[in-house]
Amino acid sequence: MGERGTAIFVAGHRGMVGSAIVRRLRESGHAEVLTADRSALDLLDQATVTRFFADHRIDQVYLAAAKVGGIHANNVYPAEFIYENLQIQSNLIHAAHRADVDRLLFLGSSCIYPKLAAQPMREDALLTGPLEPTNEPYALAKIAGIKTCESYNRQYGRHYRSVMPTNLYGPNDNFHPENSHVLPALMRRLHEAKTEGRARVTVWGTGRAMREFLHVDDMARASVFVMDLDEATYAANTQPTLSHINVGTGEDCTIRELAEALARVVGYRGALDFDATKPDGTPRKLMDVSRLKAMGWRPEIALEDGLERTYRWFLENHATLRG
Repeated sequence: MGERGTAIFVAGHRGMVGSAIVRRLRESGHAEVLTADRSALDLLDQATVTRFFADHRIDQVYLAAAKVGGIHANNVYPAEFIYENLQIQSNLIHAAHRADVDRLLFLGSSCIYPKLAAQPMREDALLTGPLEPTNEPYALAKIAGIKTCESYNRQYGRHYRSVMPTNLYGPNDNFHPENSHVLPALMRRLHEAKTEGRARVTVWGTGRAMREFLHVDDMARASVFVMDLDEATYAANTQPTLSHINVGTGEDCTIRELAEALARVVGYRGALDFDATKPDGTPRKLMDVSRLKAMGWRPEIALEDGLERTYRWFLENHATLRG
């Protein structure tokens, strides 16, 4: 868990992953966890980011800051997704290097892999085929982040690492009815249907598409685990030009199974209608996590337990959520 006294900057600490990493670090006794709000640090401004690193002692960086969204948001705002993500990660990685920060962890996404990648998706599937068109700009920015880290490692001898999570959920997720991912959007709709006494809830697609879900607290544990790996272990399980590591459970479920589990957790007793006229998306998205497991990491939070934790958080915070 890093040495006590290590100064750690978590970029994106208000987001779902960044906030979970901050919780994990502080629970483990790290007092020197540095964060900065947008009002104090504009990550899109290179000069501001450079000054921030010059003004603070920083030993490690968790790069969890990103512009994120679901299919709808990716379709409507592609220019914002590619520009802002490229700018944020480039500014942070370069500023970390200039400030002689030797350890950085870049958080990517499973959308870096080709749309028709063999399942489960291995790290070496990267750049072997066309991406899913709906989120290609975001995926390209994340691929650029991986390659930026690899390039700084190769040219400057840095220890910049990348982790690629599967679909994440948990506290501080985006529960917006249009711009969020399937799990939080469905949780909110089921909650509102229960509250309003509606007899039926419509779910897009046939329900047969398969997806993998990882609780964000497990993702935080995996992030710290990878950051703290000794060089010999990390090098033995990666390659200089294939340095990213998948993070997931290695298990998936159908969207129907997810919807039924969410209904149980929420306490919704009405009918679930699956609208087959709406797209399923990719039939299956499952991560091959054998690399990470070989290094000794395992997820701890089962899906239904994680859904219950997330719903409790939702109930405590839904009055202040967006949308």
